[in-house]
Amino acid sequence: MRSARFQALSPTPGFPVEEGNGRHFRALLGDAYWRRLPSAVQHRFGRCLAPGESAAYVGEVASTELSRVGWWWAQLARCLGAPLPLKALSRTAAAVVVTADAVGQKQLWTRIYHESGRLPQVIRSMKSFDGPTGLEECVGGGFGMALVVSVESRALVFRSREYFWRCGRLRLAIPWWLTPGCIEVTHREERRGRFIFTLTVLHPWFGRIMHQVAFFRDAF
Repeated sequence: MRSARFQALSPTPGFPVEEGNGRHFRALLGDAYWRRLPSAVQHRFGRCLAPGESAAYVGEVASTELSRVGWWWAQLARCLGAPLPLKALSRTAAAVVVTADAVGQKQLWTRIYHESGRLPQVIRSMKSFDGPTGLEECVGGGFGMALVVSVESRALVFRSREYFWRCGRLRLAIPWWLTPGCIEVTHREERRGRFIFTLTVLHPWFGRIMHQVAFFRDAF
């Protein structure tokens, strides 16, 4: 089995070479919006990872807020690989590893949330440049969501548009009332090479049921 390779992601001036996965994010946004992003964000999402290559980020979860409804949704999602934060952690070590697949059409995202004295929570999902919005993220059991990507106030924002279940070529939309609501993820560059990751889940009936803020930096 080929061992995973890691590459440093230090910001470089101008646009990086965009091939494989790298060209897709820029294509989804369009050149005008892409240029509104800080160069470090362009570099992070624009460069190419070779097949089997990984990029790593380390940092900490600053805060996690879960309403009672949010906590129940996180527990229910355990059967899908626990894709949502399970506890209201704060000041907790965390890491993210992004690995490219063999043909450059998918990215495996692994998020690790540590907790003192316990095994870490590991969240795995697969991003693929496909579907009605051009980007989908799938978790366990064939469940996933179509994502819309935008640039807002120089930050990269991902929002869920619909949830679905897929089995082979069969793809079925999931009614909104059977979902946790709209998931919004923001990637914003901060000072000194750090970036902030914000996860918010908004339920149409219960409002904000989940909110997490984490800070990361490139591992190398």
